[in-house]
Amino acid sequence: MQQIADVYSRALFDVAKSHDKVDVFHEQLDEFADTLSDNRELQMYFFSPYFTTKEKSEGLDTAVEDADEHLMNFLKLLVERGRMPAIFRIRREYDELWREERNMLSVSVTSAVELDDDKIQDIGKKVEEETGRNVELSSRVDPELIGGLVIKVGNMVHDSSVRTRLERVRRRVAKAA
Repeated sequence: MQQIADVYSRALFDVAKSHDKVDVFHEQLDEFADTLSDNRELQMYFFSPYFTTKEKSEGLDTAVEDADEHLMNFLKLLVERGRMPAIFRIRREYDELWREERNMLSVSVTSAVELDDDKIQDIGKKVEEETGRNVELSSRVDPELIGGLVIKVGNMVHDSSVRTRLERVRRRVAKAA
């Protein structure tokens, strides 16, 4: 399934890029996938083998309004080839291609207590300076960290939380005993 998602997302991205609609496709694909994700009945309809390709294609015309014609053709292709269940993975892969195109980097800051916005923005600016990429910054609170921070930059994690430090000490003590 992942290979299918890779191939289809790359094809969609190439079409979007050739028509200078990378952002439009990103937004519309997100909207379609979110709607599908939130509506179990739509999922059953588009994923079910009990409905014909023609019925599903007509259902797309009814369910999706004002979408780019190339994106609609893509969705109909997924229906015709029985690949609609891969739409969520296709979306994820397209998102990754979109982020690369926009030179974006996901950064997540997790702290034990609420940090003020200035502190979070400072972290984002430092990561931007270090990487030379545009940072997509998010933050959350996890009281179980006890103290410190966990910063996830792309797929790398820097964990300086008190919880992790205590866990390391516990392992050393258990190993020494």
